[in-house]
Amino acid sequence: MTSGSGSRVLVVEDDATLAEVVGIYLGRAGLTVEHVADGEQALVACALRRPDLVVLDLMLPGVDGREVCRRLRATWPIPVIILTALGSVADRVLGLELGADDYVTKPFSPRELVLRAQAVLRRTGAGSVPAPLVDGDLDLDVVARRARRGGRDLPMTTREFDLLAFLLRHPGQAFTRDELLRRVWGWTVGGHATVTSHVRHLREKVEEQPSRPERLVTVWGVGYRWEPARRA
Repeated sequence: MTSGSGSRVLVVEDDATLAEVVGIYLGRAGLTVEHVADGEQALVACALRRPDLVVLDLMLPGVDGREVCRRLRATWPIPVIILTALGSVADRVLGLELGADDYVTKPFSPRELVLRAQAVLRRTGAGSVPAPLVDGDLDLDVVARRARRGGRDLPMTTREFDLLAFLLRHPGQAFTRDELLRRVWGWTVGGHATVTSHVRHLREKVEEQPSRPERLVTVWGVGYRWEPARRA
């Protein structure tokens, strides 16, 4: 799963549902996310393209998180946040002794993890500030969470902004309502009317004629697609 154009975060987690939720929240913050499910894949991914930050579960199949952290620290100066259900003082001390930059225990708030990730990236100087998302007269600053059209601010709810940012990151790609619920809202069931309502409100803000949309278009029998602005 990949999203955003800012700092690259490798999430190493064998729980696919948890990894997806983490990816959604990190992506909303403008970070580019890659996910692998075990320690061996993590080491290969880091060797192929070094990430700016690794979010690392300790309890992994095969090469466990402790060994991954040791090898990363011995090879590359990559910041690491350990994410684990092992929350005793001894476990925390061990994680920090392995060289981890932070330690988050399960269950956790995804928003807190995002804030910790941003803090580690700032502290270590890793990565870059996410670039604004620009399409024609639309400009989304994902850091300031400000949307503009033709230089004018667009008032948006949190979810409207998240949905528009997601679509701008995937121009020309059709998504079902279920996919949008999962990847923008983090829901796994129900709520199609929620997507439809947010699409309608967005069209009122970004379309010249909301009743005849040309940017946030309906793909009949599928869902919705963002049509990038035509270049002059």
